[in-house]
Amino acid sequence: MCGRYALNATSQELIASFGLVECPDFDPRYNIAPIQSVPIIRQRATGERVAHLLRWGLLPSWAKDETLATRLINARAETIGEKPAFRAAYKARRCLVPASGYFEWKAIPGGKQPYFIHATNGSLLAFAGLWERWNKPDGSPLDTFTVITRDATETLRSVHDRMPVILAPENYGPWLSRETPAELVHQILISPAEDTLTMFPVSKIVGNVKNDTEECLVPIAEGEEPALS
Repeated sequence: MCGRYALNATSQELIASFGLVECPDFDPRYNIAPIQSVPIIRQRATGERVAHLLRWGLLPSWAKDETLATRLINARAETIGEKPAFRAAYKARRCLVPASGYFEWKAIPGGKQPYFIHATNGSLLAFAGLWERWNKPDGSPLDTFTVITRDATETLRSVHDRMPVILAPENYGPWLSRETPAELVHQILISPAEDTLTMFPVSKIVGNVKNDTEECLVPIAEGEEPALS
């Protein structure tokens, strides 16, 4: 699964990396957790890409209340077209979730060690995502999203058996467009994942959602904890 990630970037970097025509200002994030609002990228019918702040944890339009969101932070690529919670969004409401990298926890003697997984070349990643619009009891809309996951590459499997679906730049357009044939959308999800990620252990402070500082991304030796400021 993917339950924490980071977006250590500026709005201008997102505009440049993803060809956006609109992007809200936001602060760099080092420890993004479910039910928080963060930038995701959608595409207008005109083909223009825009970033908006959406809440992580999908709420289908038919959800009775907001409690379902915490169970729908991820969607499995293998079954996404079959699940009632994701079927409609998979057909028409696909998005990109920009990230600097994500966190996973590896079992080690005495507990679990968090790792930060990121692009080897340091570039921003684009997770495949879905978004939905849910109406609150007062009638106001709430837009939410989920991150799609797949089997991990051999390199990453030592930490976790799942990873986000990471899209190549040439697939941004086809993934976002409602006009893309279903067969191609499916192929984008199941095509072999390129082994372009690397990882390093980080402090266990990342386990607390209140810790959202650069210290979450500082490499350490596995099993050790630095003296943090």
